[in-house]
Amino acid sequence: MTAVSASGNTAEEARIHDIQGDTRVSPLAGKQVTDVPGVVTAVRGFGKAQGFWLQDPKPDDDPATSEGIFVFTGEETPDVEAGDSIRISGKVAEYYPGGEEAGAQSVTQLTDAEWKAASKAKQKLPKATALNADRVPDSYAPEGKGDDGNIESLKLQPKKHALDLYESLEGMRAGLKDAPVTGPTTEYDELWVTADPDENPTPRGGTIYGGYDQQNGARMKVSSLLPREEHPFPKADVGDALSGTTEGPVDYDNFGGYTVRATTMGKLKDNKLKREKTTKQGKDELAVATYNVENLSPKSDAAKFDRLSEALVRNLASPDVVALEEVQDDSGPDDDGTVSAGKTLDKLTAAIKKAGGPAYESRQISPENNADGGEPGGNIRVAFLYNPGRVDFTDRKGGDATTAVKVTGDGGKAKLSANPGRISPQEEAWKDSRKPLAGEFRFKGRQVFVVANHFSSKGGDQPMEGRFQPPTRESEKQRTAQAKLVNSFAEKVESVDKKATLIAAGDFNDFPFSPSLDAMRKGGVFTSPMNGLPADERYGYVFNGNSQVLDHAVTSPGTGKVDYDIVHINAEFHDQASDHDPSVIRLKR
Repeated sequence: MTAVSASGNTAEEARIHDIQGDTRVSPLAGKQVTDVPGVVTAVRGFGKAQGFWLQDPKPDDDPATSEGIFVFTGEETPDVEAGDSIRISGKVAEYYPGGEEAGAQSVTQLTDAEWKAASKAKQKLPKATALNADRVPDSYAPEGKGDDGNIESLKLQPKKHALDLYESLEGMRAGLKDAPVTGPTTEYDELWVTADPDENPTPRGGTIYGGYDQQNGARMKVSSLLPREEHPFPKADVGDALSGTTEGPVDYDNFGGYTVRATTMGKLKDNKLKREKTTKQGKDELAVATYNVENLSPKSDAAKFDRLSEALVRNLASPDVVALEEVQDDSGPDDDGTVSAGKTLDKLTAAIKKAGGPAYESRQISPENNADGGEPGGNIRVAFLYNPGRVDFTDRKGGDATTAVKVTGDGGKAKLSANPGRISPQEEAWKDSRKPLAGEFRFKGRQVFVVANHFSSKGGDQPMEGRFQPPTRESEKQRTAQAKLVNSFAEKVESVDKKATLIAAGDFNDFPFSPSLDAMRKGGVFTSPMNGLPADERYGYVFNGNSQVLDHAVTSPGTGKVDYDIVHINAEFHDQASDHDPSVIRLKR
């Protein structure tokens, strides 16, 4: 039986729009097509996924069918140039970046292709489709069908959903003008821009992710097909812009979805984004900070220690207590059985003192080897730094990796059985994840409990831009169970002393509107002082061009009113000491 496209053409007489069809999967997938006409618009002549993009200069009248397609040649550089008019034969295939199980959308492409020139003259490239606020729909994605929510079989509605628009342009030339940067340049020479600067903007030029239904569909990733020697990729921060035109074929990958592979790159407009500094705590104010130091070990570059130290001293004004996340063991990523982190913390505290900061002391509990997740062999853990010139660490024997800290009463005051101690470390919720560390401090006579946290990652969740809509966030279950355990610990402290000062801070790997943060705050055990900030300032992490929250500091009712500050020094910048911004809260004695 001969395969027939949506337009009625057979595989033998197909054009590109027949191959693409009006859904995400080609109606001719697995079929051979012959003598398909098109103009080469771009070539990828590097890497393991070389090939070129082909576009039909004579489109049909259906906005749902793309006129472009990628021709995959593997590690072989194709002998074509932009502007070549060719006729091509090959097999239609659907490629799932990251593997089909990852949940991404597929890329329709031609493989095992052969082509011949259709004209000796170079052709003018088809005009790039302009991506702007008027073209990109407010709705992000259609709701999928069936139990798994797959959207592949749904007819594309490019005027109704952003993901449908981008899919209808797959392989075609598209572009943006004077595009604001919402995600800084990465180590892989990629950045994120927006086609709509008015879509949930932050004061510093980003795009706020304020809810599961605020995906910000105008975001678009940009990478480059231009020769690096002649056209270095721009080193951009959030708030910068690519002035002029940025355009190229629309592609899709498993690290963010739809991407413009630029053949023309706008000129970087540097808007001079500044790194922030928090206010110095007063004499009678306790400053508690949280900072994810991103796989810090003695093997980290000296420059990283210097930058972290400078930030703690200059930008964070030397907090009295710091909850650190991602402190690796003394051998770093070497999987040699080492679990101690004394060298890591000594090197950091020495660098802080050298930078003009206080002589911090540290407290931590070494995990069991390879039991807490993170980089294999790294044994990341949470830890405390504290300034003994301003804060006392209650002198009591510390706990171990597997023994749960208990809360007892002593004259109406709560007391930890071990200081520091781990919260419920043997509960299933902490499997392959960092265990929270509870510490008991005293500031000018006031008892203060701090819990350092680093909840489990989002690994395994379906991607926001994937083919299952709405995506399933399976990892939420573990973080919600973890939050319930921290909430239960706090409840025990407050049952002994309802006026107890208790701060749970760290990288919760989740959003303020997530089930896990709801579980943390359940029963009024904790509240989020971040809610006192304007909604467009609640972020400290930038992912795929979305400014969002992963790090939190929540407080007990007895803590009272606090000042809360997210100090933007990393996440918005291409030059980072960590991918997280630190946060500081200040409370009165």
